[in-house]
Amino acid sequence: MTEENKTDKKNCGGKSKAMFAYGIIQLSSSVVSAVALAAIALSFCSLKQENKLFNECVEEIQSTGKNSSDAVRFCNGGN
Repeated sequence: MTEENKTDKKNCGGKSKAMFAYGIIQLSSSVVSAVALAAIALSFCSLKQENKLFNECVEEIQSTGKNSSDAVRFCNGGN
């Protein structure tokens, strides 16, 4: 082997470490993104449940003879 080939092999060691670090960073950012998307999906489930309860409240108040705006105000905490 010539001197030139030996120095090329020595320089590859640093490049492989950098590429390994880059791969780890890419993988960890993908994991963080997946966790964030899961958290968003779970928050939509709770919003759906809250929306269902609010609509039931409005329908119940409307069945007593009040109009829609009064029912919405009551269900939002007004009198």
